[in-house]
Amino acid sequence: MAMFNVKNICESSRARLKDSIDKMEQFLNHHSLSQLNVENDPAMDEFYRNYLQDTRHLLVFCEVSYEKLGVALRRPTFNTDYAEKALYDVFHSCVSSFFYPKNECYSEDGRYAYTGQDAIRFRKKPCREARDLIIDLSKIFEELREELAYYETDYVTQRRLQGEKI
Repeated sequence: MAMFNVKNICESSRARLKDSIDKMEQFLNHHSLSQLNVENDPAMDEFYRNYLQDTRHLLVFCEVSYEKLGVALRRPTFNTDYAEKALYDVFHSCVSSFFYPKNECYSEDGRYAYTGQDAIRFRKKPCREARDLIIDLSKIFEELREELAYYETDYVTQRRLQGEKI
């Protein structure tokens, strides 16, 4: 991929990651388990524990990828190989972690993607703030997924053809 194109993708991906980081930090800094589970329902307590755990993991993955992209963009000479590896990591750590969370508090239902409805389906009905965070993040991560789809297959194939291990 051309250096100019990779640099532009790094810049736009970094901006999207920053937006997602800001949203998650805002939510996590202002919501606790007891605030989310106002009914004191044990089943919802477990749901919110898992939800918060997945959100914290996603936040860490996004922060690490944000920093990697920052390093790629700040280097005096733009290193395309390093930048492509960082974009690959964004796709496989951030995008994958969002759409396939470890605790499966929510999932993406592709059947709704073409209807104009939200494609995210929750295992249990969360409070409005928790729902809104995931719906807002889904828009960001859908854009990232579309932009970085190349790095899911072509990047790996290209590296393997060059004899590298991924």
